[in-house]
Amino acid sequence: MVNNYTEIAIDNILPDVLKKYNNICKCQKCIDDIKAIALNNLKPIYTVTEKGSIYARLNEFNTQFVTDAITELVRAIEIVSESPHHNLK
Repeated sequence: MVNNYTEIAIDNILPDVLKKYNNICKCQKCIDDIKAIALNNLKPIYTVTEKGSIYARLNEFNTQFVTDAITELVRAIEIVSESPHHNLK
C-alpha cells in the first residue's frame, strides 16, 4: 500500500496547532479544508515498505520539516477561517 507520510505527519501535528486557536471553526469540513490546503503546499513523502516508513518518520525529528508543516497549517487556518466552506446554521 502506498502511504503519504506527509499526510500522517499533518494528522499528528494539526491537533496541537488547532489548540492555539479558540476563535475558529473546528468542524470536520473546516479541518479537512485546512489539511488539504497545507498538504497541497508541502512535498509529499510516499512510502510503500516498512523500512521506507521508518525512514520517513525520521522527519519528525527534522526541525525544518516540522517548521514547514506548522507554517503551512497556520496559513491554511488563516485561509479557511476567513472563508469557511461549510454551511453555517
